[in-house]
Amino acid sequence: MKTPARFLGHPLHPILIPFPLGLWTFSLIADLIYYFGSHDYLWVNVAFYTLFGGLIGAVLAAIPGIIDYFSIRDRKVASIAAWHARCNLMALLVFGASLYLRTDSGARIVNGSLTIPVLLSFLGVLLISVSGWLGGELVFKHHVGVAPQGEAGDDQRYPRRVA
Repeated sequence: MKTPARFLGHPLHPILIPFPLGLWTFSLIADLIYYFGSHDYLWVNVAFYTLFGGLIGAVLAAIPGIIDYFSIRDRKVASIAAWHARCNLMALLVFGASLYLRTDSGARIVNGSLTIPVLLSFLGVLLISVSGWLGGELVFKHHVGVAPQGEAGDDQRYPRRVA
């Protein structure tokens, strides 16, 4: 199934998703560096801003993802895509809560502790891992967003010569 959300023939959703995934994962790493080792407040700031950047990237990646979702006709594939979307939405909410609890007004709720925001980031990384697995299932097993090309490595521009 060729995706309608594409640029120059390339699907947009898989182009955009590495940004929030990488930023959110690095945010958790920065949290863990601060929490279990460095205690340098720089890592708290790095975690905050990478978390924020991941949220922006996720919203941008969701737009072509939603367009792709509504172009799916197969019910089984649509069900997998719906779970992929649910996991992404839950992750977005969890990371958003983690970010809020790091702000001045949110920190009052947790008495300035980073324990809950770090645990929320860990939960968010678990959610995006499950979502990524489901996304891989959509692409590699059900060929969502992939134009049919024949066999792997078979380039239609250069037909095989028969000896």
